[in-house]
Amino acid sequence: MTTRLQEKHRLAGLAPGRRSKYAMLVFWLVLIAAAGPLAIQLTEVQDNDTLGALPATAEASRAVQRAEDAFPDSQKPLAVAVYVREGGLTDADRAKVDGDRTAFSRYADGGQVPPPVASEDGRALLLSFPVAGNADQRADAVADVKQRLTTDAPAGLRTALTGPAGGEDDVFDAFAGMDTTLLLATAATVALLLLVTYRSPVLWLIPLITVAVANQLASAVVYLLARHAGLAVDFQSQSILTVLVFGVGVDYALLLIARYREELRRHADRHAAMAVALRRSIGAIGASAATVAIGLLCLLAAQLPSTRGLGPVGAVGIAAALLAMTTLLPAVLVIFGRWLFWPFVPRYSPDAVGHDVAAQHGMWRRIAGFVGRRPRAVWLGTAAALVALSFGIGNLSIGMPHDESFTNEVGSVTGQRMIEAHYPSGAVAPAEILAAAGPADQVVAAARTVPGVAEVGEPERSPDGRWVRVAAVLADTPDSDAALATVDRLRSAVHAVPGSQALVGGDTAYLLDEERTVGRDNRVVVPLVLAVVFVILVLLLRALVAPLLLLASVVLSYVAAMGAAGLILDAMGYPKLFVGIPLQTFLFLVALGVDYTIFLTTRAREETARLGHRPGVLHALTVTGGVITSAGVVLAATFGALSVLPLVPSVQTAVIIGVGVLLDTFLVRSLLVPALALHVGPRTWWPSTLARPASRPVAAPPVKRIPAAS
Repeated sequence: MTTRLQEKHRLAGLAPGRRSKYAMLVFWLVLIAAAGPLAIQLTEVQDNDTLGALPATAEASRAVQRAEDAFPDSQKPLAVAVYVREGGLTDADRAKVDGDRTAFSRYADGGQVPPPVASEDGRALLLSFPVAGNADQRADAVADVKQRLTTDAPAGLRTALTGPAGGEDDVFDAFAGMDTTLLLATAATVALLLLVTYRSPVLWLIPLITVAVANQLASAVVYLLARHAGLAVDFQSQSILTVLVFGVGVDYALLLIARYREELRRHADRHAAMAVALRRSIGAIGASAATVAIGLLCLLAAQLPSTRGLGPVGAVGIAAALLAMTTLLPAVLVIFGRWLFWPFVPRYSPDAVGHDVAAQHGMWRRIAGFVGRRPRAVWLGTAAALVALSFGIGNLSIGMPHDESFTNEVGSVTGQRMIEAHYPSGAVAPAEILAAAGPADQVVAAARTVPGVAEVGEPERSPDGRWVRVAAVLADTPDSDAALATVDRLRSAVHAVPGSQALVGGDTAYLLDEERTVGRDNRVVVPLVLAVVFVILVLLLRALVAPLLLLASVVLSYVAAMGAAGLILDAMGYPKLFVGIPLQTFLFLVALGVDYTIFLTTRAREETARLGHRPGVLHALTVTGGVITSAGVVLAATFGALSVLPLVPSVQTAVIIGVGVLLDTFLVRSLLVPALALHVGPRTWWPSTLARPASRPVAAPPVKRIPAAS
């Protein structure tokens, strides 16, 4: 124990040492000089295919793989040009379509565009063709196709480009420059909140620059892992990385700077003040970082690639934030000295040594007094409010249609809706059956007997003659529950054909497999995250009761956050959640929610050992209330920056996490947890020695107001 304590003291004194602070600064300058060029290249290794990918074991994935192997010349993304005139197509409209068909042949794989497909009502025509070339060539081709569609179009004729090629281009356009926009929005949000928090024209710059350095380091490490270790990185995980590093890094900075400010009043030497501040806060900061990082790594147990890839990317960000805030930030703060806090410079006062800093926190002393007077009523009332908020979950549903995934209308969505208005519902995205060629007729016959299948096409034989591909048009809209049930029945029917080796793919099959994959991930990852967080809390607090109370509080906070977000998202028109959001937001809210209770309870444990349970808990609430509340507001605001992205799932994530963090900050950590701890009493710390009756009289420390620094 003594050895560990000595090591902790040495580590705490390394960054703010009289000579070592300069060595630490030089180390970081060299590190960021090497990391900067790598961080810029992170977008080059993005693989956004993982955003929509399923596990390789899913039937829809196996169907795609078989189609690519059996029909290698027909795997280019399909462009679907839509032409609609509500009053009926004219000869001029048809001439426009014929001219476009000829022009589009230069972009089509194979050099030919099939004849247009007319709707039964005579109001619409479709031109479909696979786009040739690599990704860059396809992007140029799609841009030309879009321009051609609007050129010389007869008045009143509506046109749009949809299909996979059109959707791919819309996503590219939507996110062009968004990584820079998100970074600037996040940095601006953090800068404003730090300026308000510190009311200093200089101090806010230090944590902001430090967290920006941490973000560069994290981006560089993720780039290297993606380039050389096969780490999957997509736009979502890169966006979360930026927000997470800024939000969590600033939280750690706020906690450390608040403790440093306290110690500057007690120590004439700023180096000694920082060493004490770092030693007393590094335990809570390290435990917080470990909780979030290990919780994120639990996502490796998920099967959905976009969810699984988020884990290690986020964990790297947490590690970078922890490293920067416990080494670079202390060194820089000590190098610049006390004047950084101007105009509220904390001056050393011999009278401040041994005095209670709670006198500096008038509002939080009153809140602590309120909690202490009637703890049972406070925790019951707070819990009831959270339960009441949870009823808003009824406004949410799982499963977001593709045409509702953008915050604004894009061409591919417009085209899809035009098709749905004039063609059979399932014609937009038929199910695709891949089967052995031998029993092809039996497979087709079995598919035609399935309720909900409107039409089954003729089998298309693969070039090697081993496989056939059959299109099955569904009677219902592809993303409806009825269509999902039809695909389930269709799979059962074709699987039952002897020797068919049949697989059913397509958009509806993808949705069905996605739903099942996410359900499995929820059942596995959620208990794993809770178990990991519980173990970390037990090790940190050396107790069993307190971790159980904290875990119950953050789960209740998550449910309440989903309910409150349900009310907000329903009012915004985004109540249909992307399937991966409940699990991802659960992880962040549980891990980040525990963050604030870790900051509170580690201080409460420290004060309980000195003062006794009741005064210790109330004292901890008083002295940590302001800084933890500031940290919560900063974190909620940084996640709110995700709402600048043009995707509905990003907006949903911003709302859920933002609301959840604020609930955790203002209700759970400020009222529920301390009131519960007071109501349960010293048994909160069972089975540690703190749960035993005090062997000495417990008295609150003398409270004297420390004069404000000039």
